[in-house]
Amino acid sequence: MTTIAIDGPAAAGKGTLSRQIADAYGFHHLDTGLTYRAVAKALLDAALPLDDETIATKVAGEIDLSGLDRSVLAAHAIGEAASKIAVMPDVRRALVEAQRAFSRKTPGTVLDGRDIGTVVCPDAEVKLYVTASPEVRAGRRHQEIIANGGKADFATVLADIARRDARDMGRADSPLRPAEDAHLIDTSTMGIEAAFQAARAIIDAALK
Repeated sequence: MTTIAIDGPAAAGKGTLSRQIADAYGFHHLDTGLTYRAVAKALLDAALPLDDETIATKVAGEIDLSGLDRSVLAAHAIGEAASKIAVMPDVRRALVEAQRAFSRKTPGTVLDGRDIGTVVCPDAEVKLYVTASPEVRAGRRHQEIIANGGKADFATVLADIARRDARDMGRADSPLRPAEDAHLIDTSTMGIEAAFQAARAIIDAALK
């Protein structure tokens, strides 16, 4: 059983890279950010409050991580709700336990998020930290919004990326940072295929 932990800031490419790696090795994949969105959606669907940690924690303990639908959970309203419950310590603890249970699936798993290598799976056989400059990440996010028929200006997206980085890196509970033994992959000047080949070389060397 092998666990690959992939961390990094928003729009660095870690989600696409994680899915490619899981496909290449025949491993199970979990985008841990979706687990918070799944709890938020369950609360919204049941018209439950988003500021009650006891209720949110109970819902978090009942979420099925095997059937998370990215297209549904990507909705803006769900993301806004998820940001409110993601700061609740008891919710984080419940979801970390669920994520750890997922990481023990055979033959192996790829988990991506903000605190996989540092908190969720500190004993992962391979740890990658995927990053890129804020300007490059904002450009990718901006293009994604336009491609999906939305409207946004680059400056607003860049400011949003900066705010999210500050929130993720500055929080007291499980801040975003590379694990001490993580391999850094900077995708600022890399296409996804180059990033995948770099990751694969690291993984193959670690698994020998």
